[in-house]
Amino acid sequence: MTSSADSSSFRLAYVPGVTPAKWVRIWEERLPDVPLTLVQVTAAEASGVLRDRAADAGLVRLPVDRTVFSAIPLYTETTVVVVPKDHLLTAADEVTLDDLADEVVLHPLDDVLGWERPPGEPAFERPATTADAVELVAANIGVLVVPQSLARLHHRRDLTYRTVVDAPRSGVALSWPEDATTDLVEDFIGIVRGRTVNSTRGRTPQQPQPKADKKREPRKPAAGRTTGGAARGRTGGAKGGGAKGGGARRSTGKPRRRS
Repeated sequence: MTSSADSSSFRLAYVPGVTPAKWVRIWEERLPDVPLTLVQVTAAEASGVLRDRAADAGLVRLPVDRTVFSAIPLYTETTVVVVPKDHLLTAADEVTLDDLADEVVLHPLDDVLGWERPPGEPAFERPATTADAVELVAANIGVLVVPQSLARLHHRRDLTYRTVVDAPRSGVALSWPEDATTDLVEDFIGIVRGRTVNSTRGRTPQQPQPKADKKREPRKPAAGRTTGGAARGRTGGAKGGGAKGGGARRSTGKPRRRS
């Protein structure tokens, strides 16, 4: 493992649609002396940024080149179709690819679903970006099939979306160069995997100091008290000599005057 003890910060790349805020917050709580710098990249740029060491790790879309990068899959997104709010497809909560057969389906150059063959009818030209495609949907040029996070990222009041149940789906992973697994990378791996601060994975946790052995000392009697049978005997005698028990009355020292 490559040491990163001298690193002044940790650089995390992330692609559109991914929200790293939760993990960044945990990082700031656990490693307040190591600033985390976010590097926003497109899905196509992510592998180059990591390969050139412009970021220490990245939240990227699968697949990645496993001969170069390590990757931990985090989640797989639902795929949706983005349409105008008054579109016929909004009549159902879910649609299929067959429902898109007669639609013009926009296929931007930064598509992340990796279609073998996109559904529906192709547009005259491919939009350069997903953002451009969303504008064309708003102009009633066609519809757009994307991961749900991208539909939310490019939300417009005049557009909505529906789940496409049989479309390809996009997976998101934490990835980094395999030969650059630093201590800080291990720290971030622990965060995204939900490890606790004292987990034995990643960095070696600080060992607790052994507690000093304390010898048990015999309990000392309180001052003025006697232990053992003597005390019981004396106490018992006092109780036995009470007036109710029929014992002799205690003399006051003066004889009673006769009348």
